[in-house]
Amino acid sequence: MSEKSYRDAIREAMMEEMDRDPNVLIMGEDIGVYEGTFRITAGMLKKYGPRRVIDTPIAEAGMVGTAVGMAMLGLRPIVEMMTVNFAIVAADQILNHAAKVRYFSGGQVDVPMVIRGPQGAGVQLSAQHSQSFESFYAHFPGIHVVAPATPADAKGLLKTAIRGKDPVMFLESAALYGMKGEVPDDPDFTVPFGQSRVARDGKDVTIVSFSRMLQLSLVVAEKLSKEEGIECEVIDLRTLRPLDMDPVYESVAKTHRAVVVQEQWKPFGAGAEISASITENMFDELDAPVARVTGEDVPMPYARNLELLATPHEEHIARAVKKVMYRS
Repeated sequence: MSEKSYRDAIREAMMEEMDRDPNVLIMGEDIGVYEGTFRITAGMLKKYGPRRVIDTPIAEAGMVGTAVGMAMLGLRPIVEMMTVNFAIVAADQILNHAAKVRYFSGGQVDVPMVIRGPQGAGVQLSAQHSQSFESFYAHFPGIHVVAPATPADAKGLLKTAIRGKDPVMFLESAALYGMKGEVPDDPDFTVPFGQSRVARDGKDVTIVSFSRMLQLSLVVAEKLSKEEGIECEVIDLRTLRPLDMDPVYESVAKTHRAVVVQEQWKPFGAGAEISASITENMFDELDAPVARVTGEDVPMPYARNLELLATPHEEHIARAVKKVMYRS
């Protein structure tokens, strides 16, 4: 194990897979000569050359369309979006082509490609660069949606994505890039899709989350344990499609209360699907309605004080936990 940042774990995963498989390549805006807006592709052009590290024009639809063709012919392209917000330009290529080729071909054609990049709130990146897209992409069959919360999972899940047979939306939290954690050094270390994990044991309330909100949930759980004697069990979903709810159900059967935390807007969000699934499958176990913690239902403001008001914080999670325990 080595301590690595979330950013470096992603970079290491890609380089290990490029070393392992000559069919793996990466393409995107400013990833080669400039070495990436977030420096995730630093040194890759020098090591692998312009045939495998491809600087593209500002043309997301063209990037993804090209990658779909490459994948259908046996290559394993990674498309870096400068921000996942820009992937909206390529929505037709992602959702009507990459996600449906296997279905259209009767299972004869694989599309092994990864579209990755940062999403969610950063620091004053404003309304067109700060959105979260997990519910948007997870709504469509035929595509995997991954949202890692730790450096280890960022590396292990990305390697699984690159080695797979299907298109993957790999959603990185811009606010986690500098976070450090223990990461296995084994170049064959992978984390399978569709396996949620218990990030913290507890007996009073189940908190369900993913990506950056998982880290906030863990901080709140420790604080509530010390200050209030409330023991929260925290579940890290890791992937939204496939979505593994079994650990959530097992936890709710023990705690009888649930709080779902997401960064995106409340209406029609991932939290709505998760909350509905808990209610449908565990209704008789619940001692309180499922609570949701979300971002405010507004475009992300540029002003820092308003940006902070628009995103979930620790006090919001703590308040929701106390609410389901009838302590508010």
